[in-house]
Amino acid sequence: MEQNTNSNIQLLTAKDAAKLCRLSKRSWFRLSSAGKIPAPVRIGGSVRWRLKDIKDYIAWDCPDRKTFEAMQQAGGK
Repeated sequence: MEQNTNSNIQLLTAKDAAKLCRLSKRSWFRLSSAGKIPAPVRIGGSVRWRLKDIKDYIAWDCPDRKTFEAMQQAGGK
């Protein structure tokens, strides 16, 4: 896991995020391409996911990306 010390945001690689959701890395990328998981953060050539987003995604019963983003805007479930 990587951590941004300035804002204390933890970022996960695809492997770590998939592991947290008990999926393979390949399945994780398939879900990402289909818009079924939270949007990644792109840093240079790297793709990462916010740990908080993944935890919220799981807690909110794994909604698709569009629904997840709407729930975030509304302040949660």
